[in-house]
Amino acid sequence: MEYRISRRELMLGAIAASVTMRVPAMAETRPAIHVMKDPNCGCCSAWIEILENDGFDVTTEESSGTRLRRYKIDNGIPQNMVSCHTGRIDGYIIEGHVPVADIRRLLDERPDAVGLAVPDMPFGSPGMGPESEREAYDVFLIRRDGSTEVFTSYAAA
Repeated sequence: MEYRISRRELMLGAIAASVTMRVPAMAETRPAIHVMKDPNCGCCSAWIEILENDGFDVTTEESSGTRLRRYKIDNGIPQNMVSCHTGRIDGYIIEGHVPVADIRRLLDERPDAVGLAVPDMPFGSPGMGPESEREAYDVFLIRRDGSTEVFTSYAAA
């Protein structure tokens, strides 16, 4: 006996196949970052909110003083690159108010490095006031030997 597929069965099969092909795109995972921060720091919370709004899955751990400084040192952050909070994402350290675009670029390019840093707390960097009033600052790539190089420069607004 010969079986023929009806037009209706063919259409339902095509719809089912197209839905199945789209599911992986909808199930895209959010990059996970863990942030060590001072519990009383408002700018750290502002930076975390920016990450969350841009699709990152952020977990935080409160830390301050000597414990937070030790974490930075133990993870290869040179003293001249230190800022207020420290994140860890996919094997990289993110120190301070690093813009989301630079974190995504780091994850795309995957250099052999400790991570990125924006030393101090430049006004207008993410979480530190309006970008429209930004002061010039650099995002540094921290190499494994402790040396640094400019990864991205942001001009004053």
